Amino acid sequence: MKQQEDKSIFLEYFGDSPKLRVLDFLIGNHFFDYPLTEIARESNVSYNSLKAFFDDWVEKGIVIKTRKVSKSDYFQLNIKNSFVSNLIKLDWKLTKEYTLKEDQPVKKITQKQVN
Repeated sequence: MKQQEDKSIFLEYFGDSPKLRVLDFLIGNHFFDYPLTEIARESNVSYNSLKAFFDDWVEKGIVIKTRKVSKSDYFQLNIKNSFVSNLIKLDWKLTKEYTLKEDQPVKKITQKQVN
């Protein structure tokens, strides 16, 4: 497994566990589908840990199987699932709040200042 350098805002708020790391990876890459081995590698989670809960996520509709390439099934975050769509919104909201805290306040330019 690779060493994770910087934690995402999502993991900073909710903690660092295998399930949350996988969710964090899938939220950040929700437009794409991946085989389980790549999900495990990119999430910095062991394959066995991933398999322990992944089938349950498929049953609950959190992730969906998108295709099969050779012997590998590919999966994607199910953005049509209300729980998942709310998680994505929450992730964006946390990221936005964090980014705004880091930036200096933006000063509005009035029409008088322009002329």
